[in-house]
Amino acid sequence: MKNLWLTAKLDVVESLRARWFLIYSLVFGGLVALLFAFGLTESRVLGFIGLSRLLVTYIQLSMAILPIFVLISTVRSVAGDREAGVFEYLLSLPVSLSAWFWGKLLGRYLVVFLPVFLAMLGATLWALFKDIEVPWTMFLYYTGLLAAISWCFLGIAMLLSTLARSTDVAQGAAFVVWLVMLLFLDLILLGVMIQERAPPELAVALALVNPLQVFRTAALMLFDPQLIILGPAAFVIFDHIGATGFMIYGIVYPVVVGTLCALAGFFMFRRGDLP
Repeated sequence: MKNLWLTAKLDVVESLRARWFLIYSLVFGGLVALLFAFGLTESRVLGFIGLSRLLVTYIQLSMAILPIFVLISTVRSVAGDREAGVFEYLLSLPVSLSAWFWGKLLGRYLVVFLPVFLAMLGATLWALFKDIEVPWTMFLYYTGLLAAISWCFLGIAMLLSTLARSTDVAQGAAFVVWLVMLLFLDLILLGVMIQERAPPELAVALALVNPLQVFRTAALMLFDPQLIILGPAAFVIFDHIGATGFMIYGIVYPVVVGTLCALAGFFMFRRGDLP
């Protein structure tokens, strides 16, 4: 455990020195500042006013930005060390492969999740200072969603980084994964399935295999409980899972996907040709 925490600390320190982390922090901090500057806390949309509207907008922007940032920044972890020959130095130290891999994963998780959470927390504290009502249920659930989706894409990135033999291949694979998930959001996937006259249950099931779609739909449920924006697909979700069940699924499923990908990456990393 000591070696794991030391590895995690080393990864955090390395990330804090990297330019991508500065850009990453500025992006999410800047988003909150811009949302306040444009007065979203004073607007009313669909009956939501105050911080609720800001959180809804923030979570939608995070869905577009967070996954690609996590993928591109993390796939360099194992592939970059392999390409730079760090493994040969690593194997000469009293650090187990499991401590190095999971320490790397833990350190990177703290680095990618904390800026997103702190930006949202800063908005909440500012709302309290300005005597704006804070929707604590929405804040806590969105925090869980961000934590889950961060872990999901972090696990996917570690798997890709383990499989790739160079940073270029790893970054290319990460971009392809992100692009495929974007292409198979509900509108495109459901459109294709409708043209093929597939059962609606099959179309919705395939859509909800995509962690990005699960994140998007779960985020919508707090301000659109009937999921009107999804049209008839919402009835399939409510009939088979229910609102509460889907909100739980929205957090549990990405965590399971990320954990399985991280485990697969670890077993391949341990059995692979490290140098």
